[in-house]
Amino acid sequence: MSASSNLWVLLGLGIAGILIATRRLKRTVKEDLGAFVERFELLPPPQPAPPKARHPLSGLTFAVADLFDIQGYVTGFGNPDWARTHEHAIQTSPVVTTLIDGGATCVGKTVIDDMAFSLSGENKYYGTPTNPKASDRVPGGCSSGSAVAVAGGIVDFALGMDTTGGVRIPGAFCGILGFRPSYDSALNNGVLQVSPSLDAPGLFAKDPSVLRRAAHVLLKLPYADIRPPRRIIIADDYFQLMKVSSRKITQVVTKTVEVLFGKQVLSHANVGEYFVSKVSSLKKLQVGIVNGDLKNLSSTSLVSVMRLLRKYEFGCNYENWIHSAKPTITSCILDSLSTSDGEKSFLIDCCQTARYEAQLAVNSLLKDDGILVLPTVSGPPPKLNSKEILSEDYQTCLLNLSAISSISGCCQITVPLEFHEKYPVSVSFIARHGGDRFLLDTVEAIYSNLQEQADILVKSSVQSISTSKEESAEIAKEKGNIAYKEKQWQKAVNLYTEAIKLNGQNATYYSNRAAAYLELGSYLQAEADCSTVINLDAKIFGTPLFCNQRTRRRAAPSID
Repeated sequence: MSASSNLWVLLGLGIAGILIATRRLKRTVKEDLGAFVERFELLPPPQPAPPKARHPLSGLTFAVADLFDIQGYVTGFGNPDWARTHEHAIQTSPVVTTLIDGGATCVGKTVIDDMAFSLSGENKYYGTPTNPKASDRVPGGCSSGSAVAVAGGIVDFALGMDTTGGVRIPGAFCGILGFRPSYDSALNNGVLQVSPSLDAPGLFAKDPSVLRRAAHVLLKLPYADIRPPRRIIIADDYFQLMKVSSRKITQVVTKTVEVLFGKQVLSHANVGEYFVSKVSSLKKLQVGIVNGDLKNLSSTSLVSVMRLLRKYEFGCNYENWIHSAKPTITSCILDSLSTSDGEKSFLIDCCQTARYEAQLAVNSLLKDDGILVLPTVSGPPPKLNSKEILSEDYQTCLLNLSAISSISGCCQITVPLEFHEKYPVSVSFIARHGGDRFLLDTVEAIYSNLQEQADILVKSSVQSISTSKEESAEIAKEKGNIAYKEKQWQKAVNLYTEAIKLNGQNATYYSNRAAAYLELGSYLQAEADCSTVINLDAKIFGTPLFCNQRTRRRAAPSID
């Protein structure tokens, strides 16, 4: 072999190597989806010897949001300056060890919003995890990486933190299950807290049985007979906050409930009015807050309490570090650090009272066997880097939908239903504080039927749209026939064209338009329509319509 041949061979091998390496790199990035801050493996203990049962989470993998301590790793809190100024954890959070002891393998720490404070899932330091269900949209925060890891099939389930929606919102945006357990039902030490009065470690999963297994281990729930719900209440006023059609969602829920439990368990309520009447401390907001940006907050909204409580407790936890370390942080965090001593005193009194009253109100409404149904989010996830999710109106709407569980401490699961214009749509189910096992059992029992009813609705909607188009096409054709008989040739052409746009597979529409074109002397257009007719329906070839173009027409066409 010549020297030049050797050179070409080496060059070819080099290019092939580069292509293979590039493909591997692309595949790695795609599989990871930017969900992880660090990858590692924490293995469960060995399986017990028979006849003892295997660990309940055997064979499952999970990821952990980067605010849970892992021994030997710095808990980064979504911020490089926090990671730089803090040491590695000396022990692993009990929340994590409980799941590992249950048989699951932890495979890494996932991206969160800057100091777990936002709801978009975007992180300018570590990158925004890619939403597998909508790559041009935000994944939702604060536990964005955990949601993406589950939605992308990287892990079976994942841990996140839900303060004002940090698990429920990314669960909805990524089209998976997101579970916020009852407040204080899981150990909360070994965790960086945003607002201790609101924080709840939550779980993501695709499979309701996996979610139920992981939650049973995490919360140490006893196994017992499944109790069907006796009351399912649809929050009509909350569904009115949706930007997409809420009727379809309520139809899916209604049909599922009727099939599984009967019509008698369904009811509707204005839940906002209910809370105004039951949580009397909300009225104190109007009197107790009179200055700064807080004066415009609604005196009848749980959102007001939630925002104020998070602002106060977050400031107490991290204001000193922010002032001393002078970190680079997002503007929304800085805006939250302006709480006067007078406001602090008021918050301790009013907000904690509101939490207690809200929990009593939910427990009174739902009792031991009730479920409240409401949207998780108002619509599809906003676009990446858009200002929509930062707007006051959007934030208020989003927080309105998450405030009930955050303030009352009751448990909530967001359940994916279908897609609206290719983006995930979900619904939420809430049970009283302490009703976690009942809620998990109910969701697992109804999940497959919910998906089935959603699928039926989507198919019927598509069929309805198709039928509607066909009917509209026939109407346009009939109007075209009338115009043709009245010798309004151009009008006839326009109407036949409209029919073709609605149903381009009907040979008759092209046949009739060809006849009108012939009357106008538009022979090329007529010939093109005739060719289309031949392709659509060969039987029409040879009828009087297909006259010789050069002799213009030998017979009058038949208009159908």
